[in-house]
Amino acid sequence: MDYTVIIGLEVHVQLQTRTKLFCGCSTKFNPDQPNTQTCPVCLGLPGALPVLNREAFRLGMKTGLAINCEIPSFTKWDRKQYYYPDLPKAYQISQYDLPMSQNGWLEIEIDPETRETKKVGIIRAHLEEDAGKNSHDESGRGQDSKVDLNRCGTPLVEIVSEPDLRSAQEARKYLEELKLLLTYIDVSDCNMQEGSLRCDANVNLHVHQENGDAIATPIVEIKNLNSFRGVEQAIEYEVKRQWEEWQKTGQSIKDVPKETRGWDADRGVTLGQRGKEEAADYRYFPDPDLAPVTVTDAEREEVMNELCERPANRRNRFEADYGLSTYDAAVIIDQGVAFADYFETVAQGCGNGKQAANWVTQDVQRELNERSCQIADFPIRPEVLAALLQKVEASEITIKSARTVFQVLLEEDAASVERIQAVIEEKGLGLVSDTGELEAIVEAVVAKNEKAVADFQSGKKAAVGALIGQVMREIKGADAKVVRELLIKKMS
Repeated sequence: MDYTVIIGLEVHVQLQTRTKLFCGCSTKFNPDQPNTQTCPVCLGLPGALPVLNREAFRLGMKTGLAINCEIPSFTKWDRKQYYYPDLPKAYQISQYDLPMSQNGWLEIEIDPETRETKKVGIIRAHLEEDAGKNSHDESGRGQDSKVDLNRCGTPLVEIVSEPDLRSAQEARKYLEELKLLLTYIDVSDCNMQEGSLRCDANVNLHVHQENGDAIATPIVEIKNLNSFRGVEQAIEYEVKRQWEEWQKTGQSIKDVPKETRGWDADRGVTLGQRGKEEAADYRYFPDPDLAPVTVTDAEREEVMNELCERPANRRNRFEADYGLSTYDAAVIIDQGVAFADYFETVAQGCGNGKQAANWVTQDVQRELNERSCQIADFPIRPEVLAALLQKVEASEITIKSARTVFQVLLEEDAASVERIQAVIEEKGLGLVSDTGELEAIVEAVVAKNEKAVADFQSGKKAAVGALIGQVMREIKGADAKVVRELLIKKMS
């Protein structure tokens, strides 16, 4: 007897707007000044009327189109009733039966070795306003809980997947790919530490019977997971807990209602919180203060044209167009759209995608980490790095010399294409083109290193290494590869 894990994710994404979904209050993350970014509208005070943020709706459409959803011509707003201290209106403006997008999918790679992919279905992606934030005393000393309403009314897109995920690892991969996509299309910063991306995981098991039937265990919703590792750990724990529980009780989804559990990261366990509400418990009804929204074909097309190349498509293209390995393409893409743009400019400019990838993922990335800066602020622009690597490709300088130039450019305020040649000349880094001069130096070094020559001729090939260094010290700008070939030819 065994089981299949069934996972569906509900992902809440804060949209990058300056103001809230139905009022003009700021959406800035401001935990040090609680309850300062509120107004009668987002607090739901009597007589206050909401007005839809047009930019939030556009970003919601952009999200839906990016995850291959249908955008209906008509959508409306509903009130979702529930009482909680961080919801001063005692209802949330959301969408119930007519969401703004539905029936989509996101493709993820589930096996890097075989490149096997899976399409995860997306039931809907709808707009809604966020609630506030509760802070509870977890020390056990019974201090007060605190409520910060700054976040009330912030625009969210809730993306609800089909229960198509079959492991904690698949769930993590789905979240990583979704986050990457949303940052690429610039609808959210997806900062999980600030709550811009949060996830609820619905988990249960289908326990297989000997007669071929399957028994579904009760569904558990794990709330407010805010890290990829947290999602993975919480699901792994819950799968193990449900299997042990089923072995003890044999209870199925028909016997026990859906339960909400919280994840305690410190203890590594899920804890029961409450029975899960059904749609009827929320008493949805159309919001009487907001008009429905209609979307035309022209508006859909306009937003579709704003979408950039999807990360998955760009990964595949980098492999095909620039000869990159799967690993290198993934590293570049995962750094974000600005980093990928930087690489592509360098690759096109120098004519060698692999060389460009090596420099961007190693030299450039190292400097970014040391400087704690973003690629947009990097002092060497991609056109300059491309010009430097062009000289390596043209055998005008060695890679070692290119790194010397790279360091000089970093130390200067204004790195330019023109400065590259000046540094090469100042430091004598150009490759020696006079083969006669080089051959003479090689001959002289061989003549005064009889033991090394004898070692080489007796089969100790490593002996050539010391001689290469001597030649390179005698003549700056020599190509180590050419020197090695000349030495081997001379000693053979």
